Amino acid sequence: MVTVFKFLAEHEGLIYIVLAIGALFSFRWLFRSWRDWRVAVFGLEREFSGRRLGRSAVVSALIVVFFCVEFFTATFIIPGLPANFFVATATLDFISTPTGTLSPALMTQLANRTPVAKPNAAGCIPGQLEFTYPQPNDAIKGIVELTGAANIPNFGFYKYESASSGSDVWATIAAGNAAVNGGSLGFWDTSALTPGDYQLRLVVIDNEGKSLAPCVVPVQVTAN
Repeated sequence: MVTVFKFLAEHEGLIYIVLAIGALFSFRWLFRSWRDWRVAVFGLEREFSGRRLGRSAVVSALIVVFFCVEFFTATFIIPGLPANFFVATATLDFISTPTGTLSPALMTQLANRTPVAKPNAAGCIPGQLEFTYPQPNDAIKGIVELTGAANIPNFGFYKYESASSGSDVWATIAAGNAAVNGGSLGFWDTSALTPGDYQLRLVVIDNEGKSLAPCVVPVQVTAN
């Protein structure tokens, strides 16, 4: 289902063009078949014309149905899907390190470990893979809007994750399937985390399932 929706969204314009061309020929065929059936006099001629009229009507109806399905899906269904809908593909290897959703208690335990300081961002590419907010070592609290860029050739999707400073256990926060260039990447609710040093990273995956080296930014979560 994910593959079907992604195909319908990415090739919406091409699908409309193909359907329009098909409709032109099918409706023309339908009109000619109806005209031949209407003027037919002899029984055998009228029978053959009726069969052609029936086939042309079925083809025309199918084209109308396909058009309605594409329009309804692209206009109403796909925009209402959650941002991480297109991420859940079992064949994609997101990154080499394990991911998952950590409970606040586990994040608290990780935060209490002796931190390994990372004073600067690592792996970020300006204009393609970066956080413009927060900046390295920024103090943040509550719900934070993350901004930056996730825009590479053959873009597939992106996700952003967090981990306690010095930890290799990353928790996926959210994801998106639209390229971002200097805009909002999403939000991060830090209210459930114990104040301390954390790492925030942005991972971008292309449409072949290959990911770039992540952009990692150290931040400090403070009390609300």
